[in-house]
Amino acid sequence: MHELHELNDMSEPPSTQPVSPAHQNKPTSSVSSTSSIIAAIISNILVGIVKFIAAAFSGSSAMIAEGIHSIVDSGNGLLVFLGVRRSRKKADTHHPFGYGQELYFWTLVVAIMIFALGGGFSIYEGIQHFYHPRNELENTSLNYIIIGISGIIEGVSLAIAIKNFNKARGKLRPMQFIREAKDPSLFTVVLEDSAAELGLIFAFLGIFCADVFHNPHIDTLASIAIGLLLCAVSIVLLRESKGLLIGEGLKNDELKVIESIAESNPFVVECGRILSMYMGPHDLLLAMDVTFTFDASRDDIVRAVDEIEMRIAERFPDATRVFIESESLRFTRKQALHSAANEDAVE
Repeated sequence: MHELHELNDMSEPPSTQPVSPAHQNKPTSSVSSTSSIIAAIISNILVGIVKFIAAAFSGSSAMIAEGIHSIVDSGNGLLVFLGVRRSRKKADTHHPFGYGQELYFWTLVVAIMIFALGGGFSIYEGIQHFYHPRNELENTSLNYIIIGISGIIEGVSLAIAIKNFNKARGKLRPMQFIREAKDPSLFTVVLEDSAAELGLIFAFLGIFCADVFHNPHIDTLASIAIGLLLCAVSIVLLRESKGLLIGEGLKNDELKVIESIAESNPFVVECGRILSMYMGPHDLLLAMDVTFTFDASRDDIVRAVDEIEMRIAERFPDATRVFIESESLRFTRKQALHSAANEDAVE
């Protein structure tokens, strides 16, 4: 970046200034997941309590697994909420690029907790009761009531999450949006709540069949199925959060758009390498090499840089930091060194 700094030694280099966000029809730019997270936390705490009460009276492994599921989900919701809050902290000297990746870290922790605590304990509970089952389930009517109430509460939370999810994904297919989204909080709650509703169906079927056929082993199989469901959800979250934490950038077609923006400037010969990385859900860093025309003056290059940054900000409002390295001075220096070498050879 020193080349451009040398061009602007009398003023602040525009290429290193954060780009102000501009309005763009970007699906995830204006959608907040806070309401979904809060609704999920409240519903999971309430549902978890009543599930454990029902499990205590009936001895159902499926209800124990569901209780574990809800309590783990409530803890996960708090961690995601913590990640969202901390990711909004302003940059400082210790973290000059901000704290956006805090959300990616806590989402990874959530995925591990779902796998270990939610899925692991549910499978363990199911296996334990499979080999040491109760003779018969008790108070199954209470379980059905609790499952129905839980389904309603979880359904309200899921409806809020899906509303924000659909608003964020726009016209993208759900799985495509999950793969491309840079804000994991938008789909984490949806996956957890969807798994909660599906887990309730497993619990109902397990308890119902165990009661009808007088076979408690069926109830334990439902607990194992709930555990496997949670493990599947955790694997999806692990994969996505790992990619974001390692560092994801723009897609190839988006990079081509930026290249075309730069090369459309009359003082630009060509746009070289473009590096991009999301430092947070709405914090995109761009570094690009640009070759300016040989006869471009200092003021021409400054104006060109300002225009390129402005157009990038309009097209990609998440691009909060754009670094442009001028290639014209590099070539000039090479030419100068080459000429000097030729002169030395002549002498």
